[in-house]
Amino acid sequence: MELNFASVWEKIADLIPNNTALICGNQTKTWNEYDLIAAKLATGLTQAGLTTYSKAGLYLHNSNEYLEAQYAIFKIGGTPINVNYRYKSKELLYLLDNSDCEALFYQACYGDQINKIKHLLPKIKVWIEIEDGSESLVQECINYSTIIQTCDAMNRCKRPDDIVYMLYTGGTTGMPKGVMYNQAEFIQGMFKTLRGMGYELPSDLNNIDEYILNLSDKEALPVSLVGCPLMHGTGMWLGCFVPHNLGGAVVTIPGLGFDPGKIWHECSRSKVTNIVIVGDAFARPMLDALEVAERNNEPFDLDSLQQITSSGVMWSAEVKTGLLKHHDMRLMDTMGSTEGGMGASISTRDSTADTATFKLNPGMIVLRDNGDLAQPGSDETGLLGISGDVSMIPIGYYKDPVKSAETFKEFKGTRYSFPGDYAKIASDGSIILLGRGSNCINSAGEKIYPEEVEEALKQDPLILDCLVIGVLDDRFGQKIVAVVSTTGNQAIDEEVLLNNARGRLAGYKLPKIILFSEIIERAPNGKANYKWAKSFVDQKLG
Repeated sequence: MELNFASVWEKIADLIPNNTALICGNQTKTWNEYDLIAAKLATGLTQAGLTTYSKAGLYLHNSNEYLEAQYAIFKIGGTPINVNYRYKSKELLYLLDNSDCEALFYQACYGDQINKIKHLLPKIKVWIEIEDGSESLVQECINYSTIIQTCDAMNRCKRPDDIVYMLYTGGTTGMPKGVMYNQAEFIQGMFKTLRGMGYELPSDLNNIDEYILNLSDKEALPVSLVGCPLMHGTGMWLGCFVPHNLGGAVVTIPGLGFDPGKIWHECSRSKVTNIVIVGDAFARPMLDALEVAERNNEPFDLDSLQQITSSGVMWSAEVKTGLLKHHDMRLMDTMGSTEGGMGASISTRDSTADTATFKLNPGMIVLRDNGDLAQPGSDETGLLGISGDVSMIPIGYYKDPVKSAETFKEFKGTRYSFPGDYAKIASDGSIILLGRGSNCINSAGEKIYPEEVEEALKQDPLILDCLVIGVLDDRFGQKIVAVVSTTGNQAIDEEVLLNNARGRLAGYKLPKIILFSEIIERAPNGKANYKWAKSFVDQKLG
């Protein structure tokens, strides 16, 4: 069995061509249609000059087109590059240049952002626009539908074993970093995840055809609803790769914005078996929607739903318990990052896991700052290390050997990933997650770095200095709070400062609260005094 995504999915398209592969609103695609569209798009990419190992960006909302374009990139032996659709032109330029993109699939509504940077990206050979009702603003672009209508399907081909899969994620410097994996090893890790979810896969993956056909005959193929963005690892890995590798369908909701009512309606309509979310930021509104529906005597039909899976941010025991009161299912809370999976907890009606507590994966370590291993039940804290025996350990960061060496290193002869998460081990072997050692803010699954927000705010002539921190938030996990001093200590409306910053920062990076101080305390060398900022915020907010 060839372990690259294109070959795995091509085999599935041949096995179960008439089964559903994609659902987005009223648009449903079978595996045969999915494969054919991707093959035509692959021809369009090769005609533009892309080859094996080329990189192509996906500047798209959740949609069938996102997954079709990604499949096409895999077909040519290329590497898809996830692009955060919230990025402004400066952030977009950095990512596309750093990743060496040679093509970009983008929503028509982002044409204005494209036009600001297009002339600065000579490596990009083709701009592929997906219609979304917006005016087409980019000259010399190619329409997505036109490629499908005019190109023949690319012939199947054998792909090299060393193709890299890559996901861009925020780095500790605040700039996005491409985390690289060997695609074959990554796919093996996806099959390990399926086993962890209860699928009894054959030990030899060459025998998986019979298993998939058996699931199809029993109408037991997974149907996965991606509640979070496909542009992030949680949505793509757990929401798409996991079900697709078993011949399952991926369901997305058209349009931007999270609507819990739409999630539950789509769950009922498409007979969803698994919903993928990011912690309380998604789960709490979903619980509220269930309670409103029950009070109105209009409960949702959740009979098909077997599991809700979350990763990346806190999912509280209180919210889990509330969801389980409405429906008997499994709640899988996974702990990890783009640099590696660390552990998981399973909650059912019989047993609900505590908040931020996870079962430690075998072969993992918690390494104390003094270089010793933390012992279970000792209350010792340290950095979590993930070994390749239990997780997909990245090759490294794209074009960043220094950070790669810091994060992916050996301990007593075994290679580990140390993404920066601090934890301790309870006496029963479970992980108690303490958080990142850096000042990274995690808000609804988005990584936000204080320095980037501070620099954007300080471009405002009204702001003299500022510090940014994250504070706990029931819905988002953390919310951004900025402490600012103004020029001349003049009184300024908070909304004015936020409006001034909107053109320099993606919306999710904007502070939720701005507090004013006559001075911003810093160390003598000018470094930020975040301890003071936290104390100031705690005093002001109580």
